[in-house]
Amino acid sequence: MLGAISLAIWWGSLLSTFALALSDEQFTHVLLIVPISAALIILDWRSPEPSTGSAVRIGSALLAVAALLTCVVRLKVAALVPDCQLAVNMLALVLWWIAAFVFCFGTGAFRRALFPLCFLFWLVPFPDFVLAPVISWLQQGSAASAHILFAAVGVPVAQHGMLLHIPGLTLEVAPECSSIRSSLILMVTTMVLAQLLLRSPWRKALIIAVAIPLSVAKNGLRIFALGMLATRASPSFLTGRLHRQGGIIFFLIALAAVFLLIWILRRGESEKPRLASGDAVRKQTELKVDST
Repeated sequence: MLGAISLAIWWGSLLSTFALALSDEQFTHVLLIVPISAALIILDWRSPEPSTGSAVRIGSALLAVAALLTCVVRLKVAALVPDCQLAVNMLALVLWWIAAFVFCFGTGAFRRALFPLCFLFWLVPFPDFVLAPVISWLQQGSAASAHILFAAVGVPVAQHGMLLHIPGLTLEVAPECSSIRSSLILMVTTMVLAQLLLRSPWRKALIIAVAIPLSVAKNGLRIFALGMLATRASPSFLTGRLHRQGGIIFFLIALAAVFLLIWILRRGESEKPRLASGDAVRKQTELKVDST
């Protein structure tokens, strides 16, 4: 019933968000969120305990917050631009879904499903005042990392803002070249992989934190590769398929780096039980020696 109510109230906002994801590459990741969150909840599902009084109170409070946020937008209590209105509406929808889960299944089930439920916040489309600084930061980081790569291989390079000057070519890191789509998808993918493949919270946090500079580095590598190919092979690389559709190649390189780091971190986790069992065996041996 609570799910049906949410669709009745926020159906328009949900459709607008999915339409935005289909038309604007900056929000492509939104299409992945609901299926991934549902799959993660189902994978770790256990029969929930009966909902307690505290769960009902917490769920009711979150339902009230979600309703209040919607009223602020619908009644125009605050003057919000359209992209902020959509963001607030989707935030209210996600809060309603989380509240309904707590209300129906209790706090124990909520703790077990904490990650997939919080993962739903990726459904909230970033408004322009949030997205613009992120794109600017990606631009600056990509230009800086490409500059480092050119200098590392001995190519003379000068940087003026978003312009990179190398012999025979000037590259501009425009907002369209910030690779915001692949960076967000890399972040989302890394979070899911960390949740599925790692146990330690600090290891999960580490791999997610690494994904941020890795997003910048892979875009810098793309700019560097295009610059080198354009000056060493053919200028057509600047307008060819590698420029327009080659982002997937560098995304896969970054994803391979994520898998490598996860593999290293998993080895650290798998060694601990063996060490612990070795300590237990050693203690049992010592006890036997003492008893004899």
